[in-house]
Amino acid sequence: VQLQASGGGLVQAGGSLKLSCVASGSTLNINFFGWYRQAPGKQREPVAFFSNLRSTNYADGVEGRFTISADDAMHTVYLQMNSLTPEDTALYYCYAYNMGRAYWGQGTLVTVSS
Repeated sequence: VQLQASGGGLVQAGGSLKLSCVASGSTLNINFFGWYRQAPGKQREPVAFFSNLRSTNYADGVEGRFTISADDAMHTVYLQMNSLTPEDTALYYCYAYNMGRAYWGQGTLVTVSS
C-alpha cells in the first residue's frame, strides 16, 4: 500500500485546512486509516482514526475541531481541521493498517500562525 498525503499549508489561528491521503496498491483490505502528527522536538502522536466499520476515534486535543472521514471504497482518507491553533503546527502523516501490516505516507506540513 502506498499513501500520498496532501493539503498541508500555512494558515492563521482560527482557520481551517483539509488534508487528504490517497491509498494505492493493495487497498482491498484496509482495516483502518489514521492520521498522526509530529511537532518540532516532539514525538509522533496519534490524531484520529477511521475504521472500515465507519467508526472514528480522536485524540483529546482535537476532538470537536477535527473530523476524519474516508470514501466508501476506503481508498482516500480526509482530515478536516477547524479552529486551528499554533499548537496544531506539525508534520501530519497518514497511516493505513492492512492485513496485519502498517503503512505510512510521507508527511504534509501544517503551520498555524498566531
